[in-house]
Amino acid sequence: MRLHHLRPDELDADQRAVYDELTKGSRQQVTTRAPMGVQMIDDDGRLLGPFNAFLHHPHLGMAVQEVSRRLRFEGVLTHRIREIVILVVAASQQSDYEWGAHEAIAIDVGVASDDVARMARGEPVAFADPAEDAAAALARSLVATGDADDAVYTRAHDALGDRGVIEVSTTVGVYQLLAQQMRLFRVPGPAGPWTRGSPT
Repeated sequence: MRLHHLRPDELDADQRAVYDELTKGSRQQVTTRAPMGVQMIDDDGRLLGPFNAFLHHPHLGMAVQEVSRRLRFEGVLTHRIREIVILVVAASQQSDYEWGAHEAIAIDVGVASDDVARMARGEPVAFADPAEDAAAALARSLVATGDADDAVYTRAHDALGDRGVIEVSTTVGVYQLLAQQMRLFRVPGPAGPWTRGSPT
């Protein structure tokens, strides 16, 4: 890791506020169910994944975590749609921690393991639910080109509405940001399927 891995006893007041926000409430429920290797906190109480960076710039860190929290716990997208979109981003970025954290969640909310394996390979998946399929197509277009043509946009808008399309595009952007920062700061994670040899 390129950033010092901060312990709880090293935090100032602003950093502690971010730490407490991340480790309590709705996020704590997610933390306790996360697979090994992608927990939020290590045995010394240090934050793992993208979260240690939040502490090094607590004003930005608090803002980013709040956007992420609202997307995950107060958004209009279903859990399945959100996790499908996150996996599209994680695969496109080959983000080990992101994939490790969300592969199990996606399967837990009902995304078929065969579909998860195809997403790991960057292959398009045809979802039976029109909203899921439209969201996945929009996410794939955004990670591939940073844009969407009229057909992809219209299908997503018809299925998800204004707020849904905004949430898909924001989710793509937030998870691309997190993947980029984890790559830049050399944050470790369990080997992703692109490293393991055979996806999922």
